[in-house]
Amino acid sequence: MGIRRPGGTPRLICEVPPGLAGPDAMGQLSDEVLDAVETRLGFKFRDRSRLEQALTHKSCLPEEADPCACSNERLEFLGDAVLGLVIATHMYNSHPDWPEGELTKAKAVAVSEATLSRVGRELGLGEFLLLGKGEEQSGGRDRPSILADAVEALIAAAFFDEGAGDLTQFGVANLVLRMLEPSLRDLERNEHVKDYKTLLQEASQAAHRVLPTYCVVDESGPDHDKTFVVEVRLRDRIVGVGKGRSKKDAEQKAAREALETRERETADGLNEA
Repeated sequence: MGIRRPGGTPRLICEVPPGLAGPDAMGQLSDEVLDAVETRLGFKFRDRSRLEQALTHKSCLPEEADPCACSNERLEFLGDAVLGLVIATHMYNSHPDWPEGELTKAKAVAVSEATLSRVGRELGLGEFLLLGKGEEQSGGRDRPSILADAVEALIAAAFFDEGAGDLTQFGVANLVLRMLEPSLRDLERNEHVKDYKTLLQEASQAAHRVLPTYCVVDESGPDHDKTFVVEVRLRDRIVGVGKGRSKKDAEQKAAREALETRERETADGLNEA
């Protein structure tokens, strides 16, 4: 494993990933686990030591271990840079008509924690991570920051495995673009520049001279992973409902639904609102 130190390998204090054979007696992930990760990534590592390191969270390290050498923290740092370059290059080449400001906003969305944590969930990375007992018990396998960091660390691990050369010549660029494909499709539709709350406010003021109001009608889940349901109203009429992992996200989705409903309704129907 790539986290070995001079003088021996520290035994990791890890919780076994559910559903698959977890760390062995020396705290290493089994070949079965690594095979499963490679299959989901669609990327075969020649050197699996960095792959294993990319899945190692600092919380499972013993006190004597060096987190810089043993966890995925440093890989995350490099992965962030590699990811940014791949996405910036892709957008620059794919959208010659986009000005700098538009490219900057789109890139910020593509490399955000929200986007990367969604990628991590879609890949099921949570079940493969080496976590400490505390992180395990507090829901670390689905924590957005941990999943996003693991995605970046895996990108860096692939970058090293490919030889750390020209990104356009190696599989890591294809890996990144494949992982982020759904988010990139949204960006193609300019979803990143739409503020549905603002659009709804402008539309309701123009049509009804009234501002929409938002109300949280349901809240569920643990503190670190809550889900909110929000209703948006025009006067006393519910015109949209949205669900999200934050109030802001739920409000945006409720506003979007209201706008889509508005487009389908007749002018007479809107005047009754």
